[in-house]
Amino acid sequence: MLLALEDATVRFGGRAALDGVDLSVAEHEIVCVLGPSGSGKSTLLRVVAGLQHLDGGRVLLDGRDQAGVAAHKRGVGLMFQDHQLFPQRDVGGNVAFGLRMHGVSKGEQSERVGELLDLVGLPGAAGRAVAGLSGGEQQRVALARALAPRPRLLMLDEPLGQLDRSLRERLVVELRELFGRLGTTVLAVTHDQGEAFALADRVVVMRDGRIAQSGTPLEVWQRPADEFVARFLGFENVVEGTVAGEAADTPWGKVPVPEGASQGVRSLLVRPAGVRLVDAGLRCSVVARTFKGTHVAVRLRPEGDAPVLEAACALRAAPEVGDTVGVEFDAAEIVVLG
Repeated sequence: MLLALEDATVRFGGRAALDGVDLSVAEHEIVCVLGPSGSGKSTLLRVVAGLQHLDGGRVLLDGRDQAGVAAHKRGVGLMFQDHQLFPQRDVGGNVAFGLRMHGVSKGEQSERVGELLDLVGLPGAAGRAVAGLSGGEQQRVALARALAPRPRLLMLDEPLGQLDRSLRERLVVELRELFGRLGTTVLAVTHDQGEAFALADRVVVMRDGRIAQSGTPLEVWQRPADEFVARFLGFENVVEGTVAGEAADTPWGKVPVPEGASQGVRSLLVRPAGVRLVDAGLRCSVVARTFKGTHVAVRLRPEGDAPVLEAACALRAAPEVGDTVGVEFDAAEIVVLG
């Protein structure tokens, strides 16, 4: 394992920013840590980088305890959200900064800078002023600078947070391809699940300084560990019910559950794709429609005091606001949460 955190604990006053975290990252793996503000994800990154003291536990790199090892001697690269480029240096000077600190000759610096600028899609940009770069170009320069000393571990702190959505979506695909080509080991933190799911081999969701769930993007998306993870991922159809056999009693009535589901009182997630609009079933009024590009998200208010439901409807089949529809549920789109 390239990186291992064992019982990592950090306290600020009486609050644990990291609370006994165990996490490992294998060589060539891309791990993205997700979580809301205050969940501990940035503290975790700073601990690995050597910028934050541990109150308990340890950090191992290549099996070696990093206690007492200075940040600049850990062999890790760190790229911040605001890029932190040196405005007084041109692009080439920024990219070469780490190489100079490592005593690399000017000839090797120039060659490496050229290679990296080609790699990140900025060929021939070494002489350009940083102030004249767009946000996306600055992000690429910051990435090239972080990669220049060939770090054994590259850490990214909200790397695309300041960019507009269309640029983020394009760059995250490029980053995934680039890291795969270079065999880079990456630990990234972000609050954007779309970004994390597109980039990562493994997603780690944090809550209150602890790991709430860890798994492949598909595992986490298909089977959130609990209600917190489900709601953090953007799922709204979460309700408590009593599971008996292959059905659950819920405020929405009888809801089918997958075979072998845990019995008793449980939280249930009904994916929007599992809310089927029919002529019969649970009567609901349409209170809102939101165009999502590939489908329409329809908010439904059931009769009585049941919580509002969200359904994903095909563009041509979506009902209008004010319509009354029936709802049935598809067991294949229902998750009984832990």
